[in-house]
Amino acid sequence: MIIRSLFILLLFTSIPLVAEEAQTEPAPEPIRVLFVGNSYTYYWNLPQTVTKMAEFLGHRIYTEQSTVGGSNLEQHWKQEVGTQTLALIQKGGWDYVVFNNHSMSTIETSASFFEYGKKFVELVESQGGKAVFYMTWAREFNKLMLPTISGSYRQLAKDTGAYVVPVGELWMQSLSLHPEYRLHADDGSHPSPQGTYLTALAFTKFFTGESVQAVPNALQTKDEFGQNLYLNHMQYNEGNYFRMLVDSFQLTTLSKD
Repeated sequence: MIIRSLFILLLFTSIPLVAEEAQTEPAPEPIRVLFVGNSYTYYWNLPQTVTKMAEFLGHRIYTEQSTVGGSNLEQHWKQEVGTQTLALIQKGGWDYVVFNNHSMSTIETSASFFEYGKKFVELVESQGGKAVFYMTWAREFNKLMLPTISGSYRQLAKDTGAYVVPVGELWMQSLSLHPEYRLHADDGSHPSPQGTYLTALAFTKFFTGESVQAVPNALQTKDEFGQNLYLNHMQYNEGNYFRMLVDSFQLTTLSKD
């Protein structure tokens, strides 16, 4: 009788444990994104900023970058100027690979822009990933560059079936509404902290499909020793404006594809 009672007690006390284990689900794997490009990507830590913004929206995005200042896609393909892009893509495991070509490539080397853009799309797809083109912007001193830049990126995406995040068009809209919020650095070419914040919001919305209103003005992460690293910090009015702009902008997202 004692043994039987112990057996029944153990049976019933184990049921909640089994039920509890059955309800525990592993966390979803993060989206894996490789950013390929140049200083337009690494200025102000764009990939890390996208990762951090996504966290506030409840999404996990793992990012790496293959970037060399001033480089173009032809150099990345030919493994020149110290690029490691081919090896990283061929390693596989990337859900998306984001490409930005040299900022003048659509104007000065249009044939190369299309040739190597298409090569990279084919390579990424052969490894099970999807290519995303990062449309760059016009230089501050010549906004008439944008139609050529925009048209070329959109045509390349159409020709290859790749995605495009129209950052250049977003910048133009922002500058037309509030030119006092400078998106260019002092050299008139690279992004300012505000420019990178706005660009990161666009990529965050693209990858998550979520409103970006929950993204804070101040973004920080930690280094390998647990010390704070400050990625970006917007003033109150700036941050609110940029988030409202991105949410109102006509932007294709993965959830709406």
